[in-house]
Amino acid sequence: MPSVIAYIAVGANLGDREASIRNAVQQLNLLPQTRVLRQSTLLPFPAVGGPANSPDFLNGVIEIETTLDAHDLLHRLLEIERSMGRTRREKWEPRVIDLDIILYGDQINSDDDLVIPHPLMHTRRFVLEPLAEIAPNLRHSKLGETIPALLNRLSE
Repeated sequence: MPSVIAYIAVGANLGDREASIRNAVQQLNLLPQTRVLRQSTLLPFPAVGGPANSPDFLNGVIEIETTLDAHDLLHRLLEIERSMGRTRREKWEPRVIDLDIILYGDQINSDDDLVIPHPLMHTRRFVLEPLAEIAPNLRHSKLGETIPALLNRLSE
């Protein structure tokens, strides 16, 4: 399979958030046929959804190059989350690490396991802001708009 540029949203709102994200990036770089190309600045954002009074998140985006297919990459991300102590009891609950594929090349996919582009990415400042920092010319593979244009729309 040819290599693909993919973007992974990363966030944490439990424990040492910055250390957790650094650990996740190191583990991403150890995945077979995968290398981290760039990482955005980590930015604090309030938790969206989930229980009231959830701690703020530290969020960023990581650009990777991989020959793993999207489903295999997803399973590897879930393994990293589990290895770091992530549990899934309640939707949008506080978590030690969160890794989401937001874009995978220009692929559009929608099945029970994986939706690409991430179905909520265009509504989330905590994804668009760090993504615009490292990939300002990138276009949303389904909507066709640049990431800065999507970010500007959130400000309107």
